[in-house]
Amino acid sequence: MFRRRTALLIRPELDDHALHSTLDELRPGRQLHGLGAGRTRSPWEPVADLLEDTGRDWDRRVHRVAVLARNLPPSVSERWSADRPGDGDALVLRAWERSVRAAAEGRGAAREAERACLRAADCCPEDPVPWLALLELMHSFAVPVRDAVPVWTEAVTRAPLLRTAYHQLLRYLSPRGHGTVVDMLDFAHQGAARAPHGSPLALLPVAARVELVAHRHRQMPLVADSHWHEPRAADEVAAALTDWFSAAAAPHAEAVADLNVLAFALIRIHRPAEAAAVFRRIGRHMTSHPWELLPEPERTFLYWRDRLGR
Repeated sequence: MFRRRTALLIRPELDDHALHSTLDELRPGRQLHGLGAGRTRSPWEPVADLLEDTGRDWDRRVHRVAVLARNLPPSVSERWSADRPGDGDALVLRAWERSVRAAAEGRGAAREAERACLRAADCCPEDPVPWLALLELMHSFAVPVRDAVPVWTEAVTRAPLLRTAYHQLLRYLSPRGHGTVVDMLDFAHQGAARAPHGSPLALLPVAARVELVAHRHRQMPLVADSHWHEPRAADEVAAALTDWFSAAAAPHAEAVADLNVLAFALIRIHRPAEAAAVFRRIGRHMTSHPWELLPEPERTFLYWRDRLGR
C-alpha cells in the first residue's frame, strides 16, 4: 500500500487557530455563497473580539495584526474605524493595513499611512505594534537604516524581547533590504547574545545566514551554499538548538516560522537526527520561506519530513 501524505498547511496565520477561524469567517467566498446570510454583527466584530482576547500579549498581537492587515478586505477596517472612531485596536489595524497598501499606491498614500501609524501610537502609547507598522512602511519606501532604527527602538522599548521586531530590523539590515552583510550579521549575533535562555532570538544568526545565502544565491548561485559549510554556521545552529529549541519555553506566535528556518538549516548542514525532531514539531505547517530557496519547495519539504519521520 502507498503511504498517504498528510496535506501541508501553508498559511500566513501559521498554527494560530483563533486567527484562522476569524479569517475563515470573513473571507469573501463565504459571503458570495450565502454562508454569511443572517449575519447580525458587523464584519469587524469578530476581529475586534480576537484582538481584545489577545490583550497585551504583544508577540501574538503583532502577528495577528500583520496577518489581518494583509488578508482582510479593506472594507472591514474602514467600517470599524467609521463605527468606532478612536477605538485603539481599530486604529492599529488600520495603520498596518495602510502601511501595506501604500507600497502600491505611492507617496501620497505613504504620508497618510505614516499619519495613521502615529495616530495609533498616540492612542495606544504602550503598544509596540504601531511602531512596527511604521517600520514596515519605511522598509517599503527604502527609508535609510539610520532613520529606521529610532522607530525600531520605540517598539523594543515597549517590548524588549519582541521576536517580530528583531526579525523586521534583520530584514531591513539584510543586503536584500537596505543594509549590508556586516550590519545584518552583527545585529543578529548581538541580539542572540543578549537574549535569555529560551528566547526565540537565539535563532537570529541562523535567520541571518539564510538571508545571506539568499542574497548570494541571487548574485552567485554556484557558491551560495558554501556558507553552510563554514564552522560558524554549525555553531549558530547548535546554539539555536540548545538555547531555544531544547529549552522548556512557551511557544511564541511565530514559532512555526522559526521551526521551518531551523529545519532548513539542519538539512543544509547535514544533521538529520536533529532535523527529525524539528520536523516532528512542525508537523503539517510548512512555510514558504526558506524552502522557496530550493527547487520544488513543497516536494523537498515533504521528502525530508517523511524520510526522517520513519
